[in-house]
Amino acid sequence: MSNHLKKNKKTSNMNLKEKKENLEKEELVDNPTSRSVEEEKQEEENKPNSQEANSQEEELAKQLEEANTKIEENNNQYLRLSAEFDNYRKRTMKEKAELIKNGGERAITAILPILDDLERAIQTMETSTDMVGMKEGIELIYNKFLKIISQEGVEKMETKDQDFNTDYHEAIALVPAPDEALKGKILDCVQTGYLLNDKVIRHAKVVIGE
Repeated sequence: MSNHLKKNKKTSNMNLKEKKENLEKEELVDNPTSRSVEEEKQEEENKPNSQEANSQEEELAKQLEEANTKIEENNNQYLRLSAEFDNYRKRTMKEKAELIKNGGERAITAILPILDDLERAIQTMETSTDMVGMKEGIELIYNKFLKIISQEGVEKMETKDQDFNTDYHEAIALVPAPDEALKGKILDCVQTGYLLNDKVIRHAKVVIGE
């Protein structure tokens, strides 16, 4: 009798366990959205990660927007500088052309009085017999001309008793030097040389002693 009771009790416990399991299954079936404690816990743990990811995306979007703004500003600045440089280049070329043109005009205007003096000298030579006076007049015109071109930066080379220098002189002949001290020096100048602002514009043609 005792064994029979124990057996019935055991069977009863098993039935209760089965009923409990069946009830849990029925609850899951009736409420499919219900989640286990583990699932809810996992979702709670994932929430900070999701928030952090959103924050990083917002930060990257902000940095991208700032970078695009900076690129646009740099591009606009480059275009402005390019336009300013192009205008500067055109203005400089125009000023240079005007300087060359006006420089030539200035030089011509400066020597026009010399041309007037030469015309008067020619007219005087046709009627005058005073050769001494004519010579003095020509010398005055010559000196006046030298003064005008010196104001424009032109300088006449001095060659008398100077040492021969290929930077300034062009030797056209070698002759025996009358004195030992004159060897290698300029004995005569056949054509005068000139400098323009210390730059040789024409070499002096000279005779050298040897």
